Amino acid sequence: MWAVYSETMRDFVDGMLYVQSSTLFRGLIFVLVGLAWWSCGGSDALDPDHQTMLELREAAEQGDATAQFNLGVMFDLGEGASQDYAEAQRWYRLAAEQGHAKAQYNLGVTYYQGRGVPQDYAEAVHWYRLAAEQGDTWAQFNLGVMYDIGEGGPQDYAEALRWYRLAAEQGYAKAEARLGGMYYVGRGVPQDYAEAVRWYRLAAEQGHEDSQSFLGTFFRLGYGAPQDYAEALRWYRLAAEQGNAEAQHQVGLMHFNGQGVPQSYAEAQRWQHLAAEQGLAEAQAKLGMMYFNGQGLPQDYVAAHMWLNLAATQSSEDWGRFVKDRDRIAAEMVPAQLTEAQNRAGEWRRKTWSEIRERSE
Repeated sequence: MWAVYSETMRDFVDGMLYVQSSTLFRGLIFVLVGLAWWSCGGSDALDPDHQTMLELREAAEQGDATAQFNLGVMFDLGEGASQDYAEAQRWYRLAAEQGHAKAQYNLGVTYYQGRGVPQDYAEAVHWYRLAAEQGDTWAQFNLGVMYDIGEGGPQDYAEALRWYRLAAEQGYAKAEARLGGMYYVGRGVPQDYAEAVRWYRLAAEQGHEDSQSFLGTFFRLGYGAPQDYAEALRWYRLAAEQGNAEAQHQVGLMHFNGQGVPQSYAEAQRWQHLAAEQGLAEAQAKLGMMYFNGQGLPQDYVAAHMWLNLAATQSSEDWGRFVKDRDRIAAEMVPAQLTEAQNRAGEWRRKTWSEIRERSE
């Protein structure tokens, strides 16, 4: 039960910054997605690096809260100005102290991340709350998360639920998902599977992949809704097509078992491969046994051992079974095959960790 809810905790606090356009920019428009700006207005457009920046600073120094906020964004992103987190934080604060909700939210982000100021969860909570009380959706969600996990103050599930609900009622998918999780496990509210399904569905319909995967589980098991394999497969597939490893594994299992779809070992192994390559132990183990039994692909003891070996080196409640299956396969292999399987597993780990490092750089 907890495993389903804990998946939603991967989001943690949103670190996105608000970016807001203003007539003071004249030639600068900040775009939230991409965080980019461009100049427009023909031959008499202002130079975004000089005249517009000077006008913006002048307005900010005269106390214009929107200009102060926008100036903070420019320093924060290094757009139209040299990136300077401390300077960004200073301008956010000036706007925030005038009640500018988006500046209050951004100031909370800087304290949460320790950007331009020492990391301080209590200060983050303070500024998120001010923005949240003005109805800011992201601030409401972040405040809910911090109460949920006990950052910046005592853990308080009832408060977490209150802020999640306010953000969810504004249609914020992550808050809908987190609210669904609260109802599923009964945190801060009586356990209610039907209510969990309702909130997860709202998030899933917005494309939230974890919620889509969870809905698949609810329909597959008949939690909070009638058991319906076809509906389960539909939601799993939507999440799987977004790259959700657990959903890919479940789609594979449903093809393997013929649940909601005609049985197909070929389709089962295709989806298990996708999840296994992402490192999901259960998918690696299932794929290994499919290679061992020749289900949907040629029988291959080397590949079978490799995948079971990878699964057996991970922490999992099924670890003992993975080890037992791996060793059973090893007993039927000659030494050369076993060496090759171990080498393949080692190479897969090296390649995977190298890709992870490259993505993080």
